[in-house]
Amino acid sequence: MKIAQTLESLPAGGFVFDLDGTLVDSAYQHAFAWQQALQIERLYLSLWHIHRHIGMSGALLTEQLLRLLGCEISTDRVERLQQHHAQAYKRLAATVELLPGALELLRSLRAARIEWIIATSGYRRTAEHDLGLLELAESAVVSRDDVQHAKPNPDVFLLAAMRLQLPPASIFVVGDSVWDMLAARRAGMFGVGLLSGGYGAEELERAGAARVYEDPADLLAHLHELGIRV
Repeated sequence: MKIAQTLESLPAGGFVFDLDGTLVDSAYQHAFAWQQALQIERLYLSLWHIHRHIGMSGALLTEQLLRLLGCEISTDRVERLQQHHAQAYKRLAATVELLPGALELLRSLRAARIEWIIATSGYRRTAEHDLGLLELAESAVVSRDDVQHAKPNPDVFLLAAMRLQLPPASIFVVGDSVWDMLAARRAGMFGVGLLSGGYGAEELERAGAARVYEDPADLLAHLHELGIRV
């Protein structure tokens, strides 16, 4: 009886979801928007190079792209490129759709009274359209606006855990990039990778993913593998 009471007192697992490439099919639009941002500055980088850094915070991603190009990194240039990217992504946002099973997954967790929240490295103004597709309440999102450092730093995930009022060790982080998995590992959380952002299973596993699924629909079909019953 004492063991049963102890187990019942333990916090139920919660979920922290990345946004781009995890719940909405936007990873490649972001890569294209970054390419357009570079072109405005008369710089060119192949999309595949850019895609390898999608999931990082905007400032860190910008600096990485400039390093690849061998360009001088200045605060002004980084800020300009981020503004160009935000404007370019806004033009592309109408082409973004939900990934298969995204709404069903969130609704199933909510129906089972399992807490979840979204934590994105993007600024809220950039993610506005994508969040609208999910019909989320303001309190259900942690964004780049809320933290000093974004992924691969663990700040957004740790703040998400505080908002959920759950210990990090009880939380599943669901993301599509190696940067999500690295940040989850640093936060002491359980990483679950999705292939829907374009990274491979082995890459996600090397970065810390304990389980990998195709997309939200596939995760929903296999929640029992995480010990989650809905």
